[in-house]
Amino acid sequence: MTAYAQKTTEQNALTVLQAQFDADMKEVNAHIIANMQSDVPLIPQLANYLIASGGKRVRPLLTLSATALFMGDMARAHQLAAAVEFIHTATLLHDDVVDDSDKRRGQESANALFGNEASVLVGDFLFSRAFQLMTADGSLEILKILSDASAIIAEGEVKQLSVQNNLETTLEDYFKVIEGKTAALFAAACEVGPIIAGRNRDEVKAMRDYGHHLGMVFQITDDVLDYDPERSKLGKTIGDDFREGKMTAPIIFALQSANEEEKTFWRRTIGDKEQNANDFQIALEYLQKHNCLEQSFGLIKHHEDAATEALSIIPKSNLKSTLIDFIAFITSRNK
Repeated sequence: MTAYAQKTTEQNALTVLQAQFDADMKEVNAHIIANMQSDVPLIPQLANYLIASGGKRVRPLLTLSATALFMGDMARAHQLAAAVEFIHTATLLHDDVVDDSDKRRGQESANALFGNEASVLVGDFLFSRAFQLMTADGSLEILKILSDASAIIAEGEVKQLSVQNNLETTLEDYFKVIEGKTAALFAAACEVGPIIAGRNRDEVKAMRDYGHHLGMVFQITDDVLDYDPERSKLGKTIGDDFREGKMTAPIIFALQSANEEEKTFWRRTIGDKEQNANDFQIALEYLQKHNCLEQSFGLIKHHEDAATEALSIIPKSNLKSTLIDFIAFITSRNK
């Protein structure tokens, strides 16, 4: 079963959140625009290019939602949501340089347009702006949460670099990569909400756990979609992870079941990155043979259930229900 078979009304969860927090997101955007200004023209030019290029602003939206869920101070949430978005945008700039990407959200990546040096340095600028917004908030606890997340993200990216093209990569290694590069910021974005509202430790942990598992769902889904033939029928690009030799869940499952002929194929294409024109199609056949996408969806289901369970201590509300629906939306999205 592919991600597209799971489309239900949960797909509307993002639309519901965007509508509910439309005014708040306008305030977040105002903070973003104000804080990416600089006397160096290239900085706002490059930052605006990436920030205005699309994206659903999921992470800042989670900060707004997690704050509103506990009736916290939304003015503080606006500023911290902007910090979260700056952290995310900085990592995108750095990621595209590391991956030598030439596309981001269907258009030229910032590094392809402005160069690697500018992308790295503007990414550093956005990280610095994020820390200025955090310190302006005045909470040492929130500063620690978001600064810790920034360090963990960097560790996750380095870990991914160390396992790339390494056929000995285990699922545990893979989990450590995505916990760092993706789940850490999701968790932090959700955790600051109840802290803004002055809630108890159990509620703070609940939102952190919700964000963590949501981030795991987000990244594993992305990794599965890169091998989902149904996605190509919608005009979406697939196969980038294969071409880059990334060790993601589908490939790890394929290697676990591979015979000698298949192991030779994976060593050549992933380990040595010696790929022919028809190799991606062969890879899809091997993944189908061993039900690798279905096994990967099993991982997703585990984290979906865990994210839902994390919210069990939160009192019932329409917003809580939407956040639960949002879990299923993450899996069914057409990104």
